Amino acid sequence: MTSAAPGPAGPTATTAATATDATAAGTPAETAVYTHGHHESVLRSHRWRTARNSAAYLIGELRPGMSVLDVGCGPGTITADLAELVAPGGRVTAVDAAADVVEQARAHAAERGLDGIAFATADVHALDFPDDSFDVVHAHQVLQHVGDPVQALREMRRVCRPGGIVAARDADYAAMTWYPATPGLDAWLSLYRRVARANGGEPDAGRRLHAWARAAGFTDVRATATAWCFATPEEIAWWSALWADRTTASSYARVATEGGHATATELASLAGAWRMWGASPDAWFSVLNGEILCRV
Repeated sequence: MTSAAPGPAGPTATTAATATDATAAGTPAETAVYTHGHHESVLRSHRWRTARNSAAYLIGELRPGMSVLDVGCGPGTITADLAELVAPGGRVTAVDAAADVVEQARAHAAERGLDGIAFATADVHALDFPDDSFDVVHAHQVLQHVGDPVQALREMRRVCRPGGIVAARDADYAAMTWYPATPGLDAWLSLYRRVARANGGEPDAGRRLHAWARAAGFTDVRATATAWCFATPEEIAWWSALWADRTTASSYARVATEGGHATATELASLAGAWRMWGASPDAWFSVLNGEILCRV
């Protein structure tokens, strides 16, 4: 999941909950930055994502010949699947705020032999496309990271044609659950939510998508939820290792320490808790994701 907000630049005081008011007062809404950055441990999870495991709620709406805007495309695995689902005759435009990850998405499309995808950098708060440009506008794990999710949805609506669909899916961190109970993971979750909010985002975005869509002017919204579940030994090893690595090596670690939320020693302890939990033969983890399909 890659945010279409500016790249890492340190913590800010503006939160998603207050960004609309800040904009009205003349303060830029685009103050949120992508908490995770694009460390290998982050992209390790992004590359796992497919349309089937991350956008199943949207697949039934796609038809050959459609035009799709994929906002916050990241390394492009979902993007490529969307391109295949609207072929033949369809086109996908993939955008992200980070130029380096856009190049990774371009390379992934080339590896899969897909030539119906255009790539660009963009800010979801102010998309550089005319009104009514796309049949479908999609964003996966983006709105939790932007400074003003309601403005982002307004922009997504603006560039979507009448009769089209705006689709978004975001995790809800407060609703994540796991077994066995591990105090270190409780501490990790509490810290992550503090850091994400200090960085301008809203980590519990999944539950807010419906409300944000209504605030953005949508009147026909279908809100659903699905979960990722990691339970096999291979899934648990993968999930625990990437979060242990993220906790100490990604941009999140820098934001957490520079913002005074945790010390490097504390982050190392939390990473150790992830590895200890992942070593349990009983380990199980579920991530609840909120979803919206908005008719324009």
